[in-house]
Amino acid sequence: MAPPERCSVCRQTFFCGRGHVYSRKHQRQLKVALERLLPQVEAARKALRAAQVERYVPDHERCCWCLCCGCEVRKHLSHGNLTVLHGGLLEHLASPEHKKATNRFWWENKGEFQMKEKFLISPQDYARFKKSMVKSLDSYEEKEDEVIKEMAAQIREVEHSRQEMVRSVLEPQTVPDPEEGSSAPGSWKGTNSQVASTSQQPSYVDLPPAPELDWMETGQPLTFIGHQDTPGIGNIHSGATPPWMVQDEDCSSGNQQIGPSYEEFLKEKEKQKLKKLPPDRVGANFDHNSSTSAGWLPSFGRVWNNGRRWQSRHQFKTEAAARNKQQLHKKKS
Repeated sequence: MAPPERCSVCRQTFFCGRGHVYSRKHQRQLKVALERLLPQVEAARKALRAAQVERYVPDHERCCWCLCCGCEVRKHLSHGNLTVLHGGLLEHLASPEHKKATNRFWWENKGEFQMKEKFLISPQDYARFKKSMVKSLDSYEEKEDEVIKEMAAQIREVEHSRQEMVRSVLEPQTVPDPEEGSSAPGSWKGTNSQVASTSQQPSYVDLPPAPELDWMETGQPLTFIGHQDTPGIGNIHSGATPPWMVQDEDCSSGNQQIGPSYEEFLKEKEKQKLKKLPPDRVGANFDHNSSTSAGWLPSFGRVWNNGRRWQSRHQFKTEAAARNKQQLHKKKS
């Protein structure tokens, strides 16, 4: 009997010798595994015509599993801040190690001969790819230089406009003399408006008189008594005390304690503990505040008797039953 062998495609151990690779199940699993890798290889073949160079991003660190070599291969080729798309996979497919591993894999698994050429790249194609990669890198650097120049021009333009605006604001504006200017009424109005805007104290000479309202003609004179500023009333913008800092009347009258005191809390806590205990326990009704003499001894539980505890318990039950009978006899009589 042939020794068992391990099939890496089917992931199982078979005992039928080399006949397993010709089985329908093995060929189906082999086809599924190759079709899983084929789209990535075809995308890399399309990049042979013209290499694509992009700025490096963490997503370019992805890897793919090479079924023929049994190892992971980086899809893209990165150096510094630049990445050549599909460069790593093309470099692996064109290597002589991959070609040897592919030939051995096809011989061991009896794959279709037409599909093997799709997973190999000739050295001539890879040499053309390297030439296109050099051209793509040069063109990408030129584009980057143009972009940097455009950004620098925009920055200089923005800086120049900012400086012009600051200069126009900081320059002192001279007020023209009305005697030296034009005598037209429009020019006088313009100069008067400028003088009025630049003067510190407002002038009421040219203002029209205020119109008289109807409520002033009713014969009921109104008197302005001034602003009534009540301290503590208003809002925080008028200087009043905020509501969260005003003391309540109850608090201002004295330091009044809210809720029960600490002693009352301890007493209530002790009561809650006693409620959980059985009500018929020994000493439940004992008054601890009662005054007792120095020779006082408890009269329950037979704790001072000699002998075993079960004897005291039976004796206590017997006396309790006799006591109950006497009470019942007294009630009947």
